[in-house]
Amino acid sequence: MEDLPIRATPDDLASVNLGDPQTFADYDLSDYWRTLRATQPLYWHPAVGDAPGFWVLSRYADIVSLYRDNATFTSERGNVLITLLGEGDSAAGKMVPVTDGQRHKELRNVLLKAFSPRVLSRIGESVRQTTRTLLAAAVDRGACDFALDVASKIPMATICDLLGVPDEDHDYMLTLTKSAISSDDQGEYSEAADAARNNILQYFLDLVEDRRAAPQEDVVSVLASSTIDGEYLSEDEIVLNCYSLILGGDATSRLAMIDSVHSFGANPDQWAAFKRGDVSVKSATEEVLRWASPTMHFGRTAVRDTHILGTRIKEGDVVTVWNVSANRDESVFADPDRFLIDRSPNKHIAFGHGPHFCVGSYLARLEISEMLLALRDFTSGFEIVGPVRRIYSNLLTGISSLPVRFERVSADVEELVL
Repeated sequence: MEDLPIRATPDDLASVNLGDPQTFADYDLSDYWRTLRATQPLYWHPAVGDAPGFWVLSRYADIVSLYRDNATFTSERGNVLITLLGEGDSAAGKMVPVTDGQRHKELRNVLLKAFSPRVLSRIGESVRQTTRTLLAAAVDRGACDFALDVASKIPMATICDLLGVPDEDHDYMLTLTKSAISSDDQGEYSEAADAARNNILQYFLDLVEDRRAAPQEDVVSVLASSTIDGEYLSEDEIVLNCYSLILGGDATSRLAMIDSVHSFGANPDQWAAFKRGDVSVKSATEEVLRWASPTMHFGRTAVRDTHILGTRIKEGDVVTVWNVSANRDESVFADPDRFLIDRSPNKHIAFGHGPHFCVGSYLARLEISEMLLALRDFTSGFEIVGPVRRIYSNLLTGISSLPVRFERVSADVEELVL
């Protein structure tokens, strides 16, 4: 039921344009990454049209090393290809992912306070209830589009609850976040993305004004009342970090959840092992994250001349790091091209690494774990029954539509929800 992308031949590396979302829609790049890791672990990606050239790192160890080095490389000129190869990121110095140095530490600490164990502990039961209710309903119907009817709703409900976005706006925010950094329709990719980003920013601008007038128990209120060195965060800092949180809080969990069902469907032995309880949910969750690697790349800009693998990197050069390749690195993961839920150790970098390690990693793991547990409890099996549609992006990878038919367990589903 799936039109698999063409496996790109590694014979002509220069023909693969990593800056073009169409590349990822058309091709399976497994052989491309394997060739780069083996022969050109630091590869110069040539300029294409108006887009300048950039460096590509594909090996796990080299990527981790760059992630750790926020002295030689900066995020403040952009951290993904669209900004790195464009005019930079206007949120630099204000939004945590594109801020470095002392200000990054200070802003990150504010976010960590907003995502403290105390705050997240009250969310855990809500995540469980939402997940089990949605999946129970899907299993009861016998079939659903798992991407649209289940996985799309869990992370968005969670991050919206944390931020303080009212229930009636959840679907609206999901539409915006899905359009901001990916698309189901490649013909509308750029135009829809620009409009979605602006609408998200405007939404949180309005919400910040509301919370300053009447604070509540939510992350927006925490940010609006937080100070650094006695100074309140600026309106831009609050709004931009809300933007970052809602995008990050949705995409990784949603795409990893969808991929887990797709991967279990393609690997019935792994589903059987998980269903029997042979493998812990923690182990399965980590393999889901490694295998899916929803965020394909990040990038940095050199602030001074340096060297990587003996090659000179000039000040101003862009260096991209590809998590999607690092998480299949043969030198780190045994049998990396197999989905193995009992894999150990499993030190994937689906959440990045170093100073910019994802602040929402705990929440994402919680959401994926609860979905896997509900899947194990409510269904004895499932199959993919319709066309599988993939998202259109050069940043994210994953599935936007996954029709699934479920086999219901013998127990009463309503009892399992509680």
